[in-house]
Amino acid sequence: MNEFQEQDGLATVACHAGALRSDEMEHSEALYLTSSFCFESAAQAAARFAGDEPGNVYSRFTNPTVRAFEERLAALEGGARCIGTASGMSAILSTVMALLSAGDAIVASRSIFGTSVTLFKNVLARFGVHTTFVDMTDLKAWEAAITPATRMLFLETPSNPLTEVADLATLAALAHDHGAWLVVDNCFCTPALQRPLLLGADLVIHSATKYLDGQGRCLGGAIVGPEDLLADKVFPFLRSAGPTMSPFNAWVFLKGLETLTIRMERHSRNAAAVAAWLADHGAVTRVHYTGLATHPQHALARRQQTDFGGIVSFEVADRRQAWHLVDHLRLFSITANLGDAKSIVTHPATTTHGRLSQPERDAMGVTEGLLRLSVGLEDSGDLIADLDQALAGSA
Repeated sequence: MNEFQEQDGLATVACHAGALRSDEMEHSEALYLTSSFCFESAAQAAARFAGDEPGNVYSRFTNPTVRAFEERLAALEGGARCIGTASGMSAILSTVMALLSAGDAIVASRSIFGTSVTLFKNVLARFGVHTTFVDMTDLKAWEAAITPATRMLFLETPSNPLTEVADLATLAALAHDHGAWLVVDNCFCTPALQRPLLLGADLVIHSATKYLDGQGRCLGGAIVGPEDLLADKVFPFLRSAGPTMSPFNAWVFLKGLETLTIRMERHSRNAAAVAAWLADHGAVTRVHYTGLATHPQHALARRQQTDFGGIVSFEVADRRQAWHLVDHLRLFSITANLGDAKSIVTHPATTTHGRLSQPERDAMGVTEGLLRLSVGLEDSGDLIADLDQALAGSA
């Protein structure tokens, strides 16, 4: 088995961490499509089930392919352990259900994925976990929202879809001063561009469906953090509740991680070119991209990220103009996913954030004229030309 060392760069870690080689000596990691595992004796079976002996038991909570993905992502994020889950949303649900109890409270950024808002506000509230939503960039608002019941601060940075950026080191210090955990969704940046654990976060959440896969093939999620939190709290929940990552999906993500660093470089380069072009277009009223010097948190993004990622959001006059543009793009797929090799356009107000109330969307800055681009790996000149012809006909 190839091994990596702590001083190895991220691109090397992405290719070698978690590598699992069987007696067949395969170069590409094996895919273990099995629901269960056999034991050499009754005594060994008893020891495995009791946790007295390490080893595979049942693929709901132990599978070699899933473990390889988990070890590779943990190494990339700088965490001690990772737990793979069935989706990004199941990663969030598992984290909250494992760490919190009825009567506990969460302070969350207002600018998170629409379904995450629904989970916190509607689903978790039924189990006695209350969430207060705040402006992500307003430290005083975070501080004012914390109560003696607060056990978790939760955010995405950059945010979805306006790419706002939070000061992770400052929020980590605030959380820890109040005995709370800081949980960061790192979906937009991935560890190729940002490593929240090294900035003080306690746990990192991923929707592996997005950039970790990179080609829109499979659903999956992940939780990365220290051994004590994951082994003692999150893993027992996963074992019993079963929001499990499938071995096949884990194998796809494992292969996706091998190209993560070079893909994120290209996504970032293409997005920067598209954002700069949009910023100069007369039909565009505002561009949201952390790589632009005009972005309110541009300097902060430069400090805590190594690049600015592939998500660009921009605003036109109204829904009519936005929908016309969406319908006349040639290279951008109309779908709610992101992080794909192919470029994607989304109208958040009527899709990803459509189940939120109008006041909630207004507070988040999700206007009727807002469009989110997941800039892919195509030639940036072709993407700009496509946007140009669509914008020309949308006036």
